[in-house]
Amino acid sequence: MAIGKEIRTQINSINNTRKITSAMQLVAASKMRKAQDRMLTSQPYALKIRAVIGHLANANAEFKHAYLQEREVKRVGYIVVSSDRGLCGGLNANLFRAVMKDSADLEPAGVSAQICAIGSKGSGFFKARGYDLAASIIHVGDKPVAADLIGGVKVMIDDFGSGKIDQLFVVYNQFVNTMVQKPMIEQLLPLVATDDGTKRKFAWDYLYEPDAEVLLNGLLARFIEAQVYQGVVENSACEQASRMLAMKSATDNAGDLIDNLKLEYNKARQAAITQEISEIVGGAAAVQ
Repeated sequence: MAIGKEIRTQINSINNTRKITSAMQLVAASKMRKAQDRMLTSQPYALKIRAVIGHLANANAEFKHAYLQEREVKRVGYIVVSSDRGLCGGLNANLFRAVMKDSADLEPAGVSAQICAIGSKGSGFFKARGYDLAASIIHVGDKPVAADLIGGVKVMIDDFGSGKIDQLFVVYNQFVNTMVQKPMIEQLLPLVATDDGTKRKFAWDYLYEPDAEVLLNGLLARFIEAQVYQGVVENSACEQASRMLAMKSATDNAGDLIDNLKLEYNKARQAAITQEISEIVGGAAAVQ
């Protein structure tokens, strides 16, 4: 019964795969909870500093920082946050598709793109497709540290300061819930003013100490680093959630496939038994 043996081998192989995907699902669920804790811990700071910077952009400042000044867009920069590993469904593919669409929409106006890739998947993807990869940060790990991101981010900030790029965006997956992860493209530079709904009758500015330029240089650098770090920790939570769902789907599919193979095996076994009985009866009839 060669067919039955072959089916049994397939069932054993798929069952081993199911054990692996089930274990990976449990590991991803555990990592997701820790990633969510990191995301929620850093989120208040990221939101508050974004509000402060947006408020600052509304001010009629005597000192106009370069990061606040709009200029003609000829080249844009994207800091793209992806994962270092795969097996997380369409998480990275959806993100890369959003970047490619956004950059393609700018091409008719003669605007080119420059990439800073955070994560091995993003680095490999954009390098293979001929994008200008200005910086690459890989092996960030499950516990990202802001200090590991500063080098690549500084490259993009310096390029904006020197006029090599005219706009800077951060691209990451926003964690909506366990089932939904949404690709986000947020502008970092030049700074976008926030609309708080307040109608002001006069121009205003902050009082800076010790000096507006020194203070803003440090503050704005911290703002960009904070937004990129928040994007990394959110993307990490999205990665684990997406991997958990992908492994659950793989485990369920393996179970369905095993059930189908068992049914096929039973049919083959029944057919073989029926054939053997027919041969025995036929042989007995011939002897008589």
